[in-house]
This record gives sequence, C-alpha cells and structure tokens, in this order.
Amino acid sequence: MPLIERSSYTRPPFYQFNGHLQTVLPAILRKVEAPYERERITLPDGDFLDLDWIDNGSRRLAILTHGLEGNSDRHYMKGMASIFSERGWDVLAWNCRSCSGEMNRRLRMYNHGDIEDIGAVIRHALATKDYEQVVLIGFSMGGSILMKYLGVHGKDAPKPIRCGVAFSAPCDLRASVDALELPGNAFYKRRFFTSLRAKIETKAEQFPDAVDLSKFEEIREWRDFDNFFSAPINGYEDAEDFYRQASARNFMAGTDRPVLLVNAVNDPILPPECSPVSLCEQHDKIFLEMPQKGGHVGFTLPRAGYAWSEYRAVEWCEGRG
Repeated sequence: MPLIERSSYTRPPFYQFNGHLQTVLPAILRKVEAPYERERITLPDGDFLDLDWIDNGSRRLAILTHGLEGNSDRHYMKGMASIFSERGWDVLAWNCRSCSGEMNRRLRMYNHGDIEDIGAVIRHALATKDYEQVVLIGFSMGGSILMKYLGVHGKDAPKPIRCGVAFSAPCDLRASVDALELPGNAFYKRRFFTSLRAKIETKAEQFPDAVDLSKFEEIREWRDFDNFFSAPINGYEDAEDFYRQASARNFMAGTDRPVLLVNAVNDPILPPECSPVSLCEQHDKIFLEMPQKGGHVGFTLPRAGYAWSEYRAVEWCEGRG
C-alpha cells in the first residue's frame, strides 16, 4: 500500500504560482556550489564516463543521476550533493555519456533505458571503497534509469544498495513524449531538441556513415527524432522499441529495495501515466508521493537553503540505514 496520501511539500515561493514557473525559475535563479573532484573511468567498450566525487571519508555513499541533457552541475544535482555531504555522506554525481562537456567516443550516447552505465558506476564505486550503505537518487531521466536498474536486477542488485529516490521520473516514456507535443510544452521541446541536435551533428562528424543529418528535414514531432536518431544510435529497432525498453514502469515490479517516487501533480511534462498508482498500491517496495505542486524537478521552498526534494531525500535515505 505504499501510496503516500499526503505529501509534506505544500508551498512553493509565492511567485512560483504554476507548474511552469516552479520548473523553470529554480533552473535560472538557483545557485549552488559543490566541491567536486573529477575522476574519469574507462568503460568496457572503450568509452568513458566522468564522475564527480565529494569524499568525506564515509562508509555511506549517495550516487546521483541527472536528467535529459543535464549534468553534475545542474542545481538539483549540486543541491542534493551538498545536503548529503553536509550530513557526512560521500557523494558521486556522475555524468552520462556526452554530458560532461566532452563528446564521448562511441556512437551510442545515453538514454532512459540504458542501465549498463549506471551499473558500471556502481561497480566502480564499490570497488573504490568498502561502502556499507549506498543510495541511488535520480532526477527526471535519471530517476527512470535507477528505477529500471533496480527493477531489472531485483534481489541480485548489489547488497550495499539500501534504497532509491526518483524525482519527476518519466516512467512511461511514450506518454511523456506525447506530453512534449502539447502546445504549452513547446518551450521544453525546443530546448531539448536544440541541445540534442547539436550532439547529433557532432556524432555525424565522428561517424559519417552511421548518422544521416538529412533526416532532420523529415522531423515533424518528437517521435520522428526518436525514430531517426535516438533509437538507431542507441541500439533500438525504432521509436516504439525504444519506448518499450526505456519505460521504467515496464520493469518496476521486479524491485527488491525500497524506492520513493515523487512526481508532482502539476508537472508540465509528466502525464498521469508516469505515476503508476495501481502498481504502487500493490507493491510493498515502491512508495509513490504526488505533491500537488512542485513542477518538474522544482520543489523550491520559501526562504530555505535547500529544496524540499533535498530534505525529503535525506529523510528517506537515512530512515533506511
């Protein structure tokens, strides 16, 4: 019955009076610092990932995964890193392929359904230090990645992983893509498309025989972009295959560790399908919390140093030590 009926998040700042403002303004206005130290690891396929650490000499580790076209410098990543570090935890904020400021080496980049790379990050972290407690925290796409990872691995997930927390996670990718096509979401669609197009153009320079830039002329909706680029570059048959394999809700039933999923009701780019109420009501490990407000990875508090999501994640994770 892990459906949390009442959320403790009720009041954003007065000037953030709708879901769009609760989404956009924190990204523009919020400034957070985190004393990262960068490490680059090499993956089995010869590619690399850049990991940003905060080492407090702890046996507890928080692993943070960012959203689509995000990175470890995003306000939500630095805010979460800062509050966990303040509580004495080690922190590992990792950057997906192509997201750390340097294009990755292979054709494939990253996507909502790729759990190989987070698995590599977890294995590397556990080989680096004998951590007793590891928690996974993800934002938007990063939340979907951690939930698919835990769902696929189930009881076989590494023992030190105690729990997960996902904020604003698009658990149903097909429904999320449809939501991006709504007129009110043109701003988000344009920003994602502009950023991803620049990366695809770089991929065409790296792999001219594998990327056909002329397909951009045929794009009419986001599904076309996924058909022409996201799916083939990342090893999927087509957009539908991508959506099926990259939707965390198709795998969440296998979860064996407690997971808190927080999706705001007024999130402008997450439709109701991304908050699987019936699954959570029947699953004893997946806890669904749906604040009325918060936008997409917003959850700002009036006159507070941290976002509500950061306080909530610490409360949840430390309660499962």
